[in-house]
Amino acid sequence: MVRKELGHEIHNVRDEILVLSSMVEKAMLDSADALKDHDFQASETILREDNKINRKRFEMESLIISLIATQQPIAHDLRMLTAMLDMCTELERMGDYAKGLSTINIRSEGLSLPRILLDLHHMAEKSVDMLHRAITSFVDEDVESARAIAHEDNLIDSLYREIYYEAMDVAIEDARNIERVNHVLWAAHNIERFADRVTNICERTVFVVTGSLNELHLQEQNEVRI
Repeated sequence: MVRKELGHEIHNVRDEILVLSSMVEKAMLDSADALKDHDFQASETILREDNKINRKRFEMESLIISLIATQQPIAHDLRMLTAMLDMCTELERMGDYAKGLSTINIRSEGLSLPRILLDLHHMAEKSVDMLHRAITSFVDEDVESARAIAHEDNLIDSLYREIYYEAMDVAIEDARNIERVNHVLWAAHNIERFADRVTNICERTVFVVTGSLNELHLQEQNEVRI
């Protein structure tokens, strides 16, 4: 009976992970839109809304810790709960990267670099798509999908390099663009780090199913089993 109740509680926590992930996805997409459109009011709203993501994270962490302490889960259930505990932190940090884009938009007062802004927007959309599919893989406990998504981080790295070289060209053309280029690189870095944390979520899926801890972007070297 206790085990059945625990399974129900884990299912509820997993549903809340979906809610938190949706909040983060929206924050990043809205931030990327605001940056592209020079929408400073939208960026201000996103900064205020970040508190909701933070609050959701702490509520979920408290619930998970309580379940671990009172239900004493083992094996798969324990791996699932500890993985979701880690994911709360990962998702909250990803929300911070979305907030970072809004901060850049406000401080830069509009980057006015249309081509680069479109590339940044594409990079953000790709990263959010990776997150959405990574969360689906986690819920479905789909190890192969998780591994494949983690390897897509190479594409994000390539997009980052393309934006870097585009930005350097802009700076070389006119030294007065250096400040705007710095903002571009800061924005690209935020999105690149967002995608890196998607890989961490994929690693948690593999851990839950197999009990193995490994860094997927390092071709699963240095594996540790728990």
